[in-house]
Amino acid sequence: MSEDTHEARLEQSWRINAFAWTRAVREERIASRRAGTDAAVVDAVLATRATRVLDVGCGEGWLARALALAGCDVVGIDASPELIAAANELGGARFEVASYEQLGERVAEFGRFDVAVCNFSLLGEDLHTPLDGVHRLLRAGASLIVQTVHPWTACGEAPYVNGWRSETFAAFGGEFRAAMPWYFRTAAAWIAAIGSAGFGIDQCIEPLDAATGRPLSLLLRATSLVDARR
Repeated sequence: MSEDTHEARLEQSWRINAFAWTRAVREERIASRRAGTDAAVVDAVLATRATRVLDVGCGEGWLARALALAGCDVVGIDASPELIAAANELGGARFEVASYEQLGERVAEFGRFDVAVCNFSLLGEDLHTPLDGVHRLLRAGASLIVQTVHPWTACGEAPYVNGWRSETFAAFGGEFRAAMPWYFRTAAAWIAAIGSAGFGIDQCIEPLDAATGRPLSLLLRATSLVDARR
């Protein structure tokens, strides 16, 4: 299967599964989130003392709402109109449909941000496009926060090499109608990709499951080293 087909199926899966995903999040069905990934990303953003936050791949909007309640001015973007509709049903922040390809073109509309957060939303093989778009919306010296699956635990029995995998969402209930292709990266590949995109990594956090002692996620905090006005 071609890379383009994988990327297209990835985007389409979020449109098909929007209702099921919204229910899974709002009914707190996802164990890793309850165990600490939600709290970890909120704490990481608030630790930057950001005033304006861009929530990249915001989904149904839970993170944007949580940050807005903490006093941040938040814009959430997602390529799925269905997920943005769900986010706007509850409100609490500004939510807009925008693909990663469109981000860099919307500076005049969105303005500049102090921090961009990508919470389990960098799922494709192409990281250059979303991170370049994020750069164009950030103020000089702004922060990037990326939370993703922890490569050690997410690898499972498969070889520890970069490549496409598939998520069926079977653990979240039977409402999901489409499997989601996603691109697995090793820890070294994540660090290299973020660095090559013009960010300097400041901190690597591995939130742990208190019950098992195993890492729940990989959370990277970086600073933009590229002038956003270029």
